[in-house]
Amino acid sequence: MKKIVFALAIVGGLLLTSCESDDNGGDLVATCADGVMNGDETGVDCGGSCTPCETAIENPDTYVFTRNGESTVSFSGQTTRLEMGDEIVSALKNPSKTADELFAMYAHIEGDANFMNPELNASNKNMRSKTAASADFFSSNATDQALIRADFDQWLTAQAEEVFPSWGVAATAGTAGQLPDGTSTRYVNGKGLEYDQLWTKGLIGALATDQALNNYLSTAVLDEADNRANNDAGTPATDKPYTTMEHKWDEAYGYVYGLNADAANPNADLGADSFLNKYIGRVEGDQDFAGIADEIFQAFKLGRAAIVAKEYDVRDAQAEILRKKISEVIGIRAVYYLQQAKVSLAQESPAYGTAFHDLSEGYGFIYSLQFTRKPGSNEPYFSKAEVDAFLVDLLDDGENGLWNVELATLDTIAEAIAARFEFTLEAAAE
Repeated sequence: MKKIVFALAIVGGLLLTSCESDDNGGDLVATCADGVMNGDETGVDCGGSCTPCETAIENPDTYVFTRNGESTVSFSGQTTRLEMGDEIVSALKNPSKTADELFAMYAHIEGDANFMNPELNASNKNMRSKTAASADFFSSNATDQALIRADFDQWLTAQAEEVFPSWGVAATAGTAGQLPDGTSTRYVNGKGLEYDQLWTKGLIGALATDQALNNYLSTAVLDEADNRANNDAGTPATDKPYTTMEHKWDEAYGYVYGLNADAANPNADLGADSFLNKYIGRVEGDQDFAGIADEIFQAFKLGRAAIVAKEYDVRDAQAEILRKKISEVIGIRAVYYLQQAKVSLAQESPAYGTAFHDLSEGYGFIYSLQFTRKPGSNEPYFSKAEVDAFLVDLLDDGENGLWNVELATLDTIAEAIAARFEFTLEAAAE
């Protein structure tokens, strides 16, 4: 275990924390500078006057937390939605699918046979209801929520009605169809965009990131109603082994690690889904950002341990780390794809299939920027208006969108993103 030590202030003879915990995975160790506890700390017989005391929370090696011998970790709903997402990703490459069938998968109704996996068909979960649905960003912003959900609906429809009918046609400027990309084939609309990439990469922000950073890690959700009082008392949710606060934190964790083979130690197989997990792994593989995967995992573990220990300042500090690092993953990949596309477009005979695939992924990551979260704020790194402007710029160098995009446009957008996140263009481009 990693022991994280926090100096805590004593005010009026009372240490502002509990110094003991009976739950595994978040043990507190209370020590004092002179080796003697003096004061009236909760759970500790200190007696007498006060001296500064420090509390250490042991960060467990794995994401394992128990109470009375039973696991208190649960994120099955997130696993289900990620599994649905992976099936939809596959369906977006199946030209026999109709627009109605794709939408039915996205907005699944319990009992409908939309998926190959019968357990998903039986589920009352779906992806659409959690798209742009965070408490912090969308509980009072129904207008933007509707616009964003309409984008995802439209991309599904357009894949079926624009791209599937031209599946075997060679794409040209203004005409949907296929383009070679090495040993792969890309299927684009008349402007060179792959709708499946827009949908998938856009949901990295609108679903996984928004739900994790702006919903389940939000104090509005973690501390809702009597959550803190129940967590302080160790009172589990009805018929559950976990407190509601513990479960909310786990649900954020599930949107990142819900499909890993060993969710307690997920960095061993990053890339377990088509969404955020995959791209944490990709950024980790860039030597300029190596270590980011561990930073994210450590913050998730320590934040959960802090909830068990009832150390809410520590919990909230870890949430801020997660907002910064997960947001960086999105910014880094947006810049990466813009810069990769430049290489393909700058060739004497441009490799349009390769370039348009990179730019479609980049489009999706740029779209996802509006769901990032600046630490210490209630704002994304880029507003919806800024994101919308980037996407217009990407497509308006000529009437045929990506077929006419200029290298200078890609640099301008990439430089603006990198500057806001404070990493270099060169670091992200590798």
